[in-house]
Amino acid sequence: MANVNIRIDDAIKKQVEAIFSELGLSMSAATNIFYRQVIRTGGVPFELKIDPFWSEENQAHLRRVTADMDAGHNVSEHELIEVD
Repeated sequence: MANVNIRIDDAIKKQVEAIFSELGLSMSAATNIFYRQVIRTGGVPFELKIDPFWSEENQAHLRRVTADMDAGHNVSEHELIEVD
């Protein structure tokens, strides 16, 4: 049987160990499960994607909208807000 050494942030390791412990798994068992799923699925067994909210295009849009609102432009009342 082979040994695998990995480096991981201490805080992440503690959080992961706590979750695996609740599941009755050691780090080694959980890692073996992950590797077996990689083999079964022929790749990473979960979707890897970037949240579009954090894209540069969206962040630029949010900065423009915020600047407009701060300047009093393009600001409209929400239909649920009661205005006296």
